[in-house]
Amino acid sequence: MIRLNLLPHRETTRKKKREQYFASVFLAALVGVGLSILAVSWFQAAIHSQNAINSMLDSEILTLDKQIKDIKGLESQISALQARQRTVEDVQSDRNQSVHLLSELSRQLPSGVLLVKVTQTDQQVLINGMAQSNEQVSEILRNLAGASAWFTKPELVESVATVLSLPNKEQRPMFNFSVRVLLVRGSEAASAPARVMAPAPVASSATPVIGREP
Repeated sequence: MIRLNLLPHRETTRKKKREQYFASVFLAALVGVGLSILAVSWFQAAIHSQNAINSMLDSEILTLDKQIKDIKGLESQISALQARQRTVEDVQSDRNQSVHLLSELSRQLPSGVLLVKVTQTDQQVLINGMAQSNEQVSEILRNLAGASAWFTKPELVESVATVLSLPNKEQRPMFNFSVRVLLVRGSEAASAPARVMAPAPVASSATPVIGREP
């Protein structure tokens, strides 16, 4: 017996396919939404964790900044104490500077040189005197430059020829000279290497006139 299906089977098939399609789309949308929610949650957790780390780092940085300021303050105090210590040491070592100054001048000035005046301003010493020749003036400069640990950087200010009148009416040619030299501090002179040059002859017995500017 022959059976004929007169129902609209094509329309039914299309309807089922549409339902399957919409069901697949809905399922995909649900999966996408779920994945999006999971991704957003993961990113939020990561951001929260990073923010916590950043807050901890900021706190540590503030602590370190405070410690650095404390260290700088201690360094400033140490520097100030060291400067005061150096000042005290310089004062203690400079107490006998005048003695060393006169002693060294008596050792380094050649025989026959008349010391007229010595003026000290801080560490700078101006020596005025009379020499019998320019060679003696040059010898003074050499002695002050190389034979003494208490003098440094001698400089000839002037050397002028003159005539010295003696009590017996004798006239002797002389040279008025001025030499500027730096006096080394006691602490520096004590640590300076020993000079190998022989000391100059002792100066004449004429009494020098010493002056010191304030």
